[in-house]
Amino acid sequence: MKKKERPVPNCRLNQVGGQAVIEGVMMRHKERSSLAIRMPDGSIRVSDTITRSIREKYKILNIPIVRGVVNFIETIMLSMKTLTKSAEALGLEDEGETKFEKWLTKHFGKKLMDVVMGFAAVLGVALALVLFFFVPSLLTKLLDNLTGGVLGGWRTLIEGAVKILIFILYLFFASLQPDIKRTFQYHGAEHKSIFAYEAGVDLTPENAMKYKRFHPRCGTSFIFFMLLLSILIGSVLPWSNTVLRAVLKLLLLPLTMGLGYEFIMFAGKHSTNVIVRILSAPGLWMQRLTTKEPDASQLEVAIYALKSAMIHEFPDFKAPGTDEEKTDETAAEEPDTETDGNDESGDN
Repeated sequence: MKKKERPVPNCRLNQVGGQAVIEGVMMRHKERSSLAIRMPDGSIRVSDTITRSIREKYKILNIPIVRGVVNFIETIMLSMKTLTKSAEALGLEDEGETKFEKWLTKHFGKKLMDVVMGFAAVLGVALALVLFFFVPSLLTKLLDNLTGGVLGGWRTLIEGAVKILIFILYLFFASLQPDIKRTFQYHGAEHKSIFAYEAGVDLTPENAMKYKRFHPRCGTSFIFFMLLLSILIGSVLPWSNTVLRAVLKLLLLPLTMGLGYEFIMFAGKHSTNVIVRILSAPGLWMQRLTTKEPDASQLEVAIYALKSAMIHEFPDFKAPGTDEEKTDETAAEEPDTETDGNDESGDN
């Protein structure tokens, strides 16, 4: 009997990741990230940035689990810079400035405004921690007390259900905003163009339109899988003290991040595996909220970003208005840089 040949792995999987921004898409491959934006006059502006991950300097940070935590932090940093860059390119930063912000800038300078914005970012993170770490535990504990402590082992599942409900409601109401909905369309364009690249077809809006907008390596799937992991981890934590329970979950957050990252990267390479498909399904369902069907013009923007990020594969590509910035600052990076074609780019 002839031995069954093993399928040849697709060397294009996990090579590129991206992010949707205001009127545009950022794509990243290794140390190169490219931001393509549709300008008000209809043109597309592409900006390339060369960055280095801290994991290139400290190899110990490339070990499993740890690399996921580092990647998460670097991805957030790059994400914030990319969003700011897109807003500046479109002139939205000045338009959205309130009279109070203008007064502060005029009398105290931009440095104070940077401090204020940094403080606002810290408050945003604190609010997220309260919503996802303290509120679910507090509500579940309150419900358990009201029912005379009959919930027992169901408390962890109820707590997890509250987390997921908060997450779904947030995404649902956010998707109702016209500007957010348009950004979600660019999110769909990002996924479709990556699918087209991975399939090896010519990168055109017409070809990319044929592919799904739900990608197994999407950040939405990553966050949702982290929520599911938190339920599992929470099942072994004490319920005697709500504050202590929330603090312990916070301390275990790096482990949750690391495990979630390893799964998302594995899912990106083994999307046809039955178990992977079952575990990935909830995250893919959530992408129905965070991605919308794009039009041809939005796909064109995503393809510009992808080609520019992978310029070594598209050497003849040159977008009008392209500029390049080189920096040594820490930013999102793939977990590995092996030469086998699986460099595990950051989340979509």
